[in-house]
Amino acid sequence: MKLHSNAILITGGASGIGLELAARLLELGNTVIVSGRDQVKLDQAKAKYPKLHTFSCDVTDPDAIGKLYNSVTAQFPGLNILINNAGMMRKINLQNKEVDLIDINREVETNLSGPIRMVNQFLPHLMKQPSAAVMNVSSALAFVPFAISPVYGATKAGIHSYTRSLRVQLKNTSVQVFELAPPLTKTTLVDAFETNDMKGSVPMEVTKLVDHVIKAMERDQLEIRPGQSNLLKIMSRLAPNFIFKQMSKSVDAMLADSGK
Repeated sequence: MKLHSNAILITGGASGIGLELAARLLELGNTVIVSGRDQVKLDQAKAKYPKLHTFSCDVTDPDAIGKLYNSVTAQFPGLNILINNAGMMRKINLQNKEVDLIDINREVETNLSGPIRMVNQFLPHLMKQPSAAVMNVSSALAFVPFAISPVYGATKAGIHSYTRSLRVQLKNTSVQVFELAPPLTKTTLVDAFETNDMKGSVPMEVTKLVDHVIKAMERDQLEIRPGQSNLLKIMSRLAPNFIFKQMSKSVDAMLADSGK
C-alpha cells in the first residue's frame, strides 16, 4: 500500500503509538487526523506537530463517533485510512468486590466495542475510495492470555478475531484490512503495572515499533507482529500451556498483596 497522499484518521492518536504513527505518516506526506478524549493531550500533540488535525472523541460513546464521522468526512472527503488505536489496559483482581458491573466493562467499551463501532460508521465512506484501509490495533496478548489483565486480553483476542472476519468480508472491495499486534511497548499504557508484572519482557521502543508498521504496510503485510508478538503467537501454537503458565506468574504476587 502506498503510504503517501492519504487522509488518515487515528483514534487515540494524541500519545504513545498513535502519536508516533501520526508523526511518521505526516513525514511521508499524508494528511493526518487524530482523535482522543483528552483535550489537553490533543492540544499538546497539535503544538508539537502543527500540521496535525485534532478532534475530540470518546470511542465508547456511539453519539460521539457519529459526530466525529460527520465532522471528519465533511472536512476531509478523501479520508481513506482508519487506524483504530485507542485503548486502555488495567491490572484487575477479579476477586475484588469493589470492581462494579459498570467499571469491569470499561476495556470492552474502549478496546473492542469502540473499533467495531468505528468501522461500522466509517466503512461505507472508505468503500467509496479508490484505495482504502482499516488497521485495528490488537496486542501480543491476543494470542496468549495475560491473567493479571484478564479483560484487556479478552478484548484483544476479540479484536483479533473480528479483524480476521472483517478482512474476509472485504476481500472483494478496495479496503485492505491490517492488524497491528504490538508487543510490550514503552508507552503510558503500562504505567499502572509494577516491574515484576512484566518480568521477562523487554519493552520495544515506540519508534522501532512504528518502523515495523510502516515497512509492513508498504509491503501489504496484513498481520503485523513485531518482536515478541511473533514469538507469542508461535508459542501459543507449539506450547500453549507452558507459555500461559509463564505469563501468569505475576498473579501470585497480586493475590498475595490482596491477602487472597
